[in-house]
Amino acid sequence: MTGSDSQELHDAIDAVWRIEQARLIAALARMTGDVGRAEDLAQDALLAALEQWPASGVPNKPGAWLMTAAKRRLIDQRRHGEMAERKHQEIGRDADARGEDMEDALVAALDDHVGDDLLRLVFATCHPVLSTDARVALTLRLLGGLTTGEIARAFLVQESTISQRIVRAKRTLSEARVPLEVPRGEALTARTASVLEVIYLIFNEGYSATAGEDLVRPALCEDALRLGRIVAELMPQEPEVHGLVALMEIQASRLRARVNASGEPVLLLDQDRSRWDAVLIRRGLAALGRAESLGQALGPYALQAAIAACHARSRLASETDWMRISALYDALSQVMPSPVVELNRAVAVMMAFGSAAGLELVDALVASGALKEYHLLYSVRGDFLAKLGRLDEARVEFERAASMTRNERERALMRERAAACLRLTGGGTG
Repeated sequence: MTGSDSQELHDAIDAVWRIEQARLIAALARMTGDVGRAEDLAQDALLAALEQWPASGVPNKPGAWLMTAAKRRLIDQRRHGEMAERKHQEIGRDADARGEDMEDALVAALDDHVGDDLLRLVFATCHPVLSTDARVALTLRLLGGLTTGEIARAFLVQESTISQRIVRAKRTLSEARVPLEVPRGEALTARTASVLEVIYLIFNEGYSATAGEDLVRPALCEDALRLGRIVAELMPQEPEVHGLVALMEIQASRLRARVNASGEPVLLLDQDRSRWDAVLIRRGLAALGRAESLGQALGPYALQAAIAACHARSRLASETDWMRISALYDALSQVMPSPVVELNRAVAVMMAFGSAAGLELVDALVASGALKEYHLLYSVRGDFLAKLGRLDEARVEFERAASMTRNERERALMRERAAACLRLTGGGTG
């Protein structure tokens, strides 16, 4: 096999793994009752593929091949008494009672509806017993198919840090005996919120990176979108799931326009809307329609998607319906009151009713101290002050924002805006 052929095979195996990993682990997790052990079994199947496929070639149904390899490993462990989980014991007793072969029983159990398995895995990886960082890392690892190295690079932390988070997360789930099940009743609503929070955290880190040299990391947005679409298929009657997908689709449509050729940020109202992805916008509007069609009051994600839709439907920035956006933010502040929502509402109020009205809301936020460590508070206040002609005050706010952000692109933008204020007041040259 030539070097080119070897690389092509490696790429093919990698692609298969990313597609099949979540379903494979989900089925094995149901059988073992242990997410960590399920991942180990899946890794054994991947190792078998890496050993055998170079000689035999990639099979016509690679996912089925991996599942079969994992089943054989599971059965082998079960036969040797290495898997003493209660569920497996029950399967073994049932099989013995019916005079069936152990392998047939396990294979039948593994072939249950894959959607149910995936949904169970989603709720397990996003369980509130885990810290937020652990939920994000474990979800990307088991459902997103990312390696620890890829997750570490995405979040700009050491690979060892991510590895430790994942190991601790799996241990915590095991020690807490978190059931691999879809919760019911009120618990379902609370747990669904955790699932959606994790997916949106992943998306936001891709959409507006908190640190580093790049403003956006599209690959993370794609991972979050894939996860959101999976959950939407598995939970078609949950409006907030469709609302989140709608929000991510519409926001992702702007990624190409959010930075210029040099990687510098381009503000929403200055973006070339011809660069917005029309396919993603259509998908987002369709998802929003599904959320609205379920007949329930719109939740936080669906309301944010409705706001994003106002921008997406406007061919020009000047055509944006800021009155509607302001009203939607009023509704959002009722169902999800938070300082960040209030800051965004202030921007909408400014666009609809003038800079003085927006500044009044921002000054109230400053006085409350709720966002004193949030650089965008000072960036927004600087923008409002600049529009009101209070350039010296605006420059101070932009400089403060620049000193607080950890993103190099945002820092450069804030410094440029501060310098522009200085030039306009005659304090600088050209």
